[in-house]
Amino acid sequence: MKIKKAFEYIKSDYFRYYGNYGSIPKIILKVITSGNHCFRYSFWLRLASIRGGVIEKYVHHRLSIKYGIQIPTNTKIGYGLYIGHGVGIVINGGTIIGNNVNISQFLSIGTNHRTPATVGDNVYIGPGCCIVEDVVIGNNVTIGAGSVVTKDVPTQTTVAGVPAKVIGTNHPEYIQNKVSI
Repeated sequence: MKIKKAFEYIKSDYFRYYGNYGSIPKIILKVITSGNHCFRYSFWLRLASIRGGVIEKYVHHRLSIKYGIQIPTNTKIGYGLYIGHGVGIVINGGTIIGNNVNISQFLSIGTNHRTPATVGDNVYIGPGCCIVEDVVIGNNVTIGAGSVVTKDVPTQTTVAGVPAKVIGTNHPEYIQNKVSI
């Protein structure tokens, strides 16, 4: 049963990378033959997180060292994780990540206390971002490259800067109707 659940997550991740839902043999073949180290890492992270066998944990650990991606297996991650240009990624194990989240290189999500960030659904986090402490990032959010997020981010917004500030809204109806915000 655990392996079936793991492959539900893996199939959703595969869709984010390749645009279709592959069969289990096709996915395994892609992990073995593809040069996409981000999907390979995601594959082993999911297996180690859900099944938790010795082999899965070992391979996840080896890939973490090889690619410089530190996502602990106890991190709660929703469906459709996409790691773009995976290198230099450090995420605290208590972080909660929603569905369809894109994370980029040189990302850091951490805390000095026990409560790291909660990331909503459909979030894009640009390269070089730091998300610090117990912040809540809403759904449908874009975080610009190099931003430092120290406060909660409202749903449907774009934030950027140091510290990150709202620079726009992600409401398509505002663009279509040219309503000022």
